[in-house]
Amino acid sequence: MAVAAIKGEKTMIELSQEFDVHANQIKQWRDQLLEGATGVFGEAPKAEPEPTIDVKTLHAKIGELTLENDFLSGALGKAGLLPSARK
Repeated sequence: MAVAAIKGEKTMIELSQEFDVHANQIKQWRDQLLEGATGVFGEAPKAEPEPTIDVKTLHAKIGELTLENDFLSGALGKAGLLPSARK
């Protein structure tokens, strides 16, 4: 019905009589179809750009965590709290 209303071959009154639906309902469906068609046939939704990755910051964080792990491993090893130190 909405497609027939868009085609314009028949008036709203003729369509409402043919399909036994009120003319206002056909107009409402027609308007909804026209609004929704832009989403279907219009531009594709734009994907969000991927965030930029700061490799230098990531390398710095890896280095920082490595130093912390080495320090804690040494401290726990000296205190005899590591499983490998108990052997």
